[in-house]
Order: sequence, then C-alpha cells, then structure tokens
Amino acid sequence: MALLLTRPPAAEPEWLPDYLAASGYQALARGGSPDDVLHALREADLRGRGGAGFPAFKKWEMARAAPGAVKHVVVNGGEHEPGSRKDRHLVTCYPHRVLEGAALCARVTGASSIVLYLIEDMHDAIASAHRAIEEATAGGHLTGFSVRVALAPTTYVAGEETAALEVIEGRKAWPRKKPPFPGQAGLHGEPTTVQNVETMAWAAGIALHGPAWFRPGAMLCTLDDSFARPGLVEVPLGTTLRALVDDFGGGTRGGRPVKAILPALSSAFLPASALDTPMTHEAMRAAGSNLGCGSVSILEEGTCIVERALGIAGFFKAEQCGQCSPCRMETATIAAVFQKVAAGEAGDYLAQVEKITAFARGKGNCSLIEMAAAPALSALRLFPEDFAAHARSGRCGS
Repeated sequence: MALLLTRPPAAEPEWLPDYLAASGYQALARGGSPDDVLHALREADLRGRGGAGFPAFKKWEMARAAPGAVKHVVVNGGEHEPGSRKDRHLVTCYPHRVLEGAALCARVTGASSIVLYLIEDMHDAIASAHRAIEEATAGGHLTGFSVRVALAPTTYVAGEETAALEVIEGRKAWPRKKPPFPGQAGLHGEPTTVQNVETMAWAAGIALHGPAWFRPGAMLCTLDDSFARPGLVEVPLGTTLRALVDDFGGGTRGGRPVKAILPALSSAFLPASALDTPMTHEAMRAAGSNLGCGSVSILEEGTCIVERALGIAGFFKAEQCGQCSPCRMETATIAAVFQKVAAGEAGDYLAQVEKITAFARGKGNCSLIEMAAAPALSALRLFPEDFAAHARSGRCGS
C-alpha cells in the first residue's frame, strides 16, 4: 500500500479540490449500507490509533445498536502524549480525510452531530479544521450533519475519551466511570462514538476500496530525538522494531547499539533482544508491551534507564487529574521510589512498585493507573543492575 497519510513538511495542506481529485467523499456519496461498512472495517482489522487498539467496528456497532434519537461522533485529537505529532499532522494536512471518516461514522451509527476535539495549542490544525468544514459544507458533502470544533486543555488526561466528553460539555477534564461506555451514554448522555483522528483518517478509504486495500494496515509513528532521523513516519503493520529503528529512524542518535525501546510513553520498555518483534497488536502484547499511539523512543547503550524512568514517573505524577485516590497514591509512590534510587538510597524498589501497582490496578476511572505502571515495572524488571548501581552510589553503572 502506498503511503497515504504523510507528506513533506513544506507541502501545502490538502484543499477540497485536491481531495476530490483523489476520490475524496466518494465513500460517503456512494451510500453503502451500514452493514457493508462495518464488515469492511472488521475485515480490514482497523483498530483505534489513540493507544488502546480497540477494534473500530465494535465502537461503531455499539453506538449503532444503542437506542436514542440523537447520537454523536467525537473525533478525538486530544494528543497529549509527549512527542506525538500524528494527530495534529493529519488535521493540518488531511482535514478532509478526517472529516469524511467522521461523517461516514455518523452515517453508520445514526449520528447527526460531529465534534472535532483538538488541543487549544494546535493552532495550524484548528485553522485547517475550520477551513475544511467550511469547504465541505459549502460543497454539500456534510449535508445532514452539524460539525464543529471543540478545544481541549493541554493536560494529559484531557485526551481520555470520557474526559473529552466532559470538556465538550463545559466541565473539568475528569474521566467518567465506565460502564456505561460512550457508545451507550456519551455526550449529553446520548450514544457517542469517540474515535482517534488517525482511525477516522483511514476509515473512508477502507469503505471505498475494500479491506484488502488496507491490510495488513499501517500506522503513523512519531520518532523522537533519540533517533538519528526523528520525525513522523508511516509504518506498515508487521514491520519489526529493528526495521523501525534502523530503516525508518536511521539508528540511534549517538550511533551506539540499542539498549531498550519504548513504543510509547504509556507502554512497557522492551529490551534489545525484542527488536525482531513485529509491530502488530498481538506480537507486541506477547512481547510484554503494546503499540500505544506510536510515539517511539529508544535508549542506546550508555543511557541511564533510571533517569528516564524517573522522568516518566514524574510526568504521570504531575499529569494525573487528582480525581481518584488510588491513582494519586500510585503515581506519587512510583515517583518517590525512583527519586530515592536516583539519590543513591538502597531498598527493595521492585517489591514496592509491584505492591502499589497491584493495589491500584483497575481502581481508577481511566487507564492512567496502568499507563504509569507499565514503564516503571518494566524498567525495574529488565534492568535491575542499573537500579542496583544507582542505589549504591547515586550514579548510573551503564
């Protein structure tokens, strides 16, 4: 499959005539049955690109089956994971692809309201979204749908799907208890499909061209400055982590061998011995991690894992919303543990982190509890010598 969702940074954003020339809005105009669209998404194995990897067709199916005269679609561009740039890229450069996917979702689920949820500092993306909505509306491509942009605060948890609903309704970005799920009772208590920007950007193409056009699929990955060639890349699913590092990223920035790879900030670290793992949801889970939102970082030999883990722990401590006491306790404890290690204090740190994460597991309103636990536990388990050296001397032994 040719690259579809990346273009040179200096290229102009896609305007409506460009999109129409590339078969834009044909999936929507063709008016295929909801069952046909759902079948195509299921056979294509399109999964959410926000981090969880939940099958898109199941979300659409849930909202479609839910009773209610008013339903909604929320395109979640609350891209708050540090380093991730894919959603703002898509809304800036390919707003019509995102809009058509959202309108197709609305048609399948019976929704009449579409909300593009974007972070308030995504200035280029916000401008592009407004322009595309005006173009598509004037061209008659969004007839039957109300479409608007809602702005998210810059806090991490505001990207969680139910926190997004709270923000759109004018409240604090606090995740809701589930169930009910948004597909059952979402925006204003009405059935709502919340789907990541990238997922929406693929949907219309799959509906128009069929599942074989997409499979085995692709995802956008943001490679950070730990790579020799950082930036946004479109990676076929099934590509190995080694190929991602060497072929797409040009190896490590310092030229040394890989020590560990972090597929996303909320994922578990994987050691260099796992570099031949294919980038599929199943293979990554079997290896002990997940694809997340594709905001990838690597640690090369000589890099301090303790400092990296401490930085991540501090991030989650600062970004938890404060609503759930188990999450407050867990994130504060993990950060305190790593601060003690960094300061050269000895202790059974793995046992402490395992205890608090086991206590907190599943007790919050969102998955931030699991997100904070994954990098912390994996760092301690994979690199005990690094932590032991730090605990002895306050210095990294790598």
